[in-house]
Amino acid sequence: MKKHSARVAPLSACNSPVLTLTKVEGEERPRDSPGPAEAQAPAGAEAGGRTSHPCWRCSRAQLKKMFWGVVVVLCVCSSWAGSTQLAKLTFRKFDAPFTLTWFATNWNVLFFPLYYVGHICKSTEKQSVKQRYRECCRFFGDNGLTLKVFFTKAAPFGVLWTLTNYLYLHAIKKVNTTDVSVLFCCNKAFVFLLSWIVLRDRFMGVRIVAAILAIAGIVMMTYADGFHSHSVIGIALVVGSASMSALYKVLFKLLLGSAKFGEAALFLSILGVFNILFITCIPVILYFTKVEYWSSFDDIPWGNLCGFSVLLLTFNIVLNFGIAVTYPTLMSVGIVFSVPVNAVVDHYTSKIVFNGVRVIAIIIIGLGFLLLLLPEEWDVWLIKLLTRLKVRKKEEPAEGGADLGSGAQSKARRARPSFAR
Repeated sequence: MKKHSARVAPLSACNSPVLTLTKVEGEERPRDSPGPAEAQAPAGAEAGGRTSHPCWRCSRAQLKKMFWGVVVVLCVCSSWAGSTQLAKLTFRKFDAPFTLTWFATNWNVLFFPLYYVGHICKSTEKQSVKQRYRECCRFFGDNGLTLKVFFTKAAPFGVLWTLTNYLYLHAIKKVNTTDVSVLFCCNKAFVFLLSWIVLRDRFMGVRIVAAILAIAGIVMMTYADGFHSHSVIGIALVVGSASMSALYKVLFKLLLGSAKFGEAALFLSILGVFNILFITCIPVILYFTKVEYWSSFDDIPWGNLCGFSVLLLTFNIVLNFGIAVTYPTLMSVGIVFSVPVNAVVDHYTSKIVFNGVRVIAIIIIGLGFLLLLLPEEWDVWLIKLLTRLKVRKKEEPAEGGADLGSGAQSKARRARPSFAR
């Protein structure tokens, strides 16, 4: 039976961001490079002996990917910033970050059903739910999803997922959403450092620089508010959330590797099941101990809770399955674009002060994030591009001289008298 070749990893490159922990990784099919397109070599000499200039061409497939990339960037940016702002708004009426985390994570059970609907609509060889489920369960081993596998390969990631989201949401109560969203971008730097140490990934100097920039930005962000207790605690919570997310991604790659789309959807749904079965007791305990207490269920802003969950689910779906239509790098850019969106909203809805230190910290962390998006072959592409530019500059004066020479010769021929009868 023919299988879908694209593979996903709930671990990221994006290194997955904020409330999500999963991300689409490379595919097993040939990938179009998001870097500079290869210049076409001249096929032959043009009339007059001059060679054609190297040209930059973009195929229809690449243009289509770029178009969908813009759509995906907008979806990632809007859902990410929207869920963050809605969480901040929810806490004004419902001060229960762990309960909100638990409620939103329950929606993960919809991943596999939604994937199966897409499979029915797009696949030429349709399978029943049971057949598809059994095929996706092979991701966990020859025996499929057993009780032992559930507790050893799924439960730890469910705990890390919950910790990441809870720490992130709790930080929103302490500091503004701009600081929270930009500090979470350090997640990508932590992923690189852990991958370099644990997975022995390739060393890249530019990524070390990016990690240093991320750490410097964290320190400057702490200094921006004068080391107040609430600010320091909030920043520590965000850094802890980013660290848990990075640990999730690296451990996933270490223990499970990569997954196909259906396998990734099943894995995320299993995390939702784990949340319902084993995490439900914690909000109940917090309610009766009045750590997270509300007087009546009628006072709960169900619209905000459902809206936040839908935005977060949308964010995770686009981030994990957007690789099917565009480049992974473009999806990650959407996370960076959410920072200025949150900044604009905070400027009009809160008392945030964008002093020089805070602005510089935001720019430094954003720059570090963008440096981490550079592919491993970025230096090769840069050298090729500079080489082509140098060759083109050398060709232009030579061709200009040739044009002048041929023009002078033709003029002399016209001026010479003819004695032919």
